[in-house]
Amino acid sequence: MDTQTSSSSQEQWNDVEEMSSAGSRAGLSRYGVAIFTAILALIVRGLFSPLLGTHDSYHTAWAAIVFVAWYCGVGPAVVTTILTLLGVWYWFIPPGHSFALSDPKAQITGMIGFLILSAFIIALGEAHRRSKERSERELRERTLTEKRLRARETELEALHSALADRVEERTADLNVAVEGLRQLSARLLQAQDDERRRLARELHDSVGQLLAAISMNISTVRSTPLTPEAAAAAEENARLVEQISREIRTMSHLLHPPLLDEVGLASALRWYIDGFSKRSKIAVELEIDGDFGRLPSDMEIAVFRMVQECLTNVHRHSNSSTAEVRITNESGEVRVEIRDAGEGIPLEKQLSLSSSQQSGVGFRGMRERIKQLGGALEIESSGDGTIVKAVMPIGKSPANTANSRATADEEVA
Repeated sequence: MDTQTSSSSQEQWNDVEEMSSAGSRAGLSRYGVAIFTAILALIVRGLFSPLLGTHDSYHTAWAAIVFVAWYCGVGPAVVTTILTLLGVWYWFIPPGHSFALSDPKAQITGMIGFLILSAFIIALGEAHRRSKERSERELRERTLTEKRLRARETELEALHSALADRVEERTADLNVAVEGLRQLSARLLQAQDDERRRLARELHDSVGQLLAAISMNISTVRSTPLTPEAAAAAEENARLVEQISREIRTMSHLLHPPLLDEVGLASALRWYIDGFSKRSKIAVELEIDGDFGRLPSDMEIAVFRMVQECLTNVHRHSNSSTAEVRITNESGEVRVEIRDAGEGIPLEKQLSLSSSQQSGVGFRGMRERIKQLGGALEIESSGDGTIVKAVMPIGKSPANTANSRATADEEVA
C-alpha cells in the first residue's frame, strides 16, 4: 500500500514538472511569435506603402496586435504594440526614416489613439485567451484525472482478480476440508456401527454362553438334595441368572438387532417398538406401507438408529404417552416420520438443533447418517408435539451400501 502511495505521488510530481517545463517553453515561444509578427506587420506595411502612402499607417499593426493578443497574451501583445508603434513612427510617419514629427499634434494624437485601441484589443484578446487557457487547463486536468482513474481501475481490477483468486483458493481448500470431515464422520459412524455389532456378538456369544453354563450348573445343583436354605438360594440364583440373560440379550439386540441383518428393517423395528412400548409404557403405533422389502444395509441402519434416537427422546423429554412412526418407500425415496403429542421443543433448543455445531450428539449423528445417504432431516415442533422427518433417495451411496452389506454378512456369518 505504501509503495502504491509513493508511486502515485511520484506520478503527480512528474506531471507537475512536465506542466511547468511546458509552460516555460510556451512563454518563450509566445514572445518570439510576438516579435516575428511585429516585424512581419511592418514588412507588409512597407509593401503596401506605394498604395497607401502615409495614410492608414497602423492597419497592419492592428492586425498583428489582434493576432498576438488573441493567441499569445498580454505581454507579447504589449511587445508587439511597442515594436509596431516604433516601426510605424520611424518608417511610415512623415517625414519618414526618423523619429521627428512633421505635425506633432496630429501625429501624437494618432499614436495615442493607436495605443488606446491597442489596449482595448489586448483586453479583449486576453479575455479570450484566458477563457481558452482555462478550457484547455480543464481539459488537461480532466485528461490527467481520467488517466489516473484508469490507472486506479487497473490496480483495482488487479487487486480484485488477486482477491477473487485467493477466495476461490480458500473456498476450494474449505470444500476439501469439509469433504474430508464428512468422510471422516462417515467412517466414524461406520466404525461405531461395526463396534456395536461386535459388542452385540460378544455379549451374545461370550457372556450369553457363560450365563447359559451357569444356569445349567445351577440346575444340576438344584437336582441334588439340598437344605431348605440352599434350595431357596439356588432358586434365587436361577432367577437372577435368567434376569441377567434377558438384560444381556436386550442390550445385545439394542446395540445391533440381529433381525436387521437377517430379515430386514420392518421386522427389526417391530421387535424394537414392541420392547420399547413395554419398557417405557408409551403406546407407539408403527405404520409401514405395503410390502416394504429390503433396503441397502447402511440405509436400514440409518432408519433404525433414527427411530431409536427419536423414541428415546420422546421417552426422556416430551412427556408424551403416545408416538407414531410412519415409513414409506415410494418413487425411489424412503420417507420416515416420527410424531409425538408431547410438550414440544423450546424455540432456543430448536435454533441450536438447526446448527450442526450446537446440536446434540444423537441429533448430529442422525443428521450425518442421513446426509451421507444424500437425504435431509427436518424438525417441526410446537406446543402440540414434535415431528421429525427424513427423506432419503434409494441407491445414493452404492459404495457405502456394498461395504456395509459385506460387513453385515461377515458378522452374521
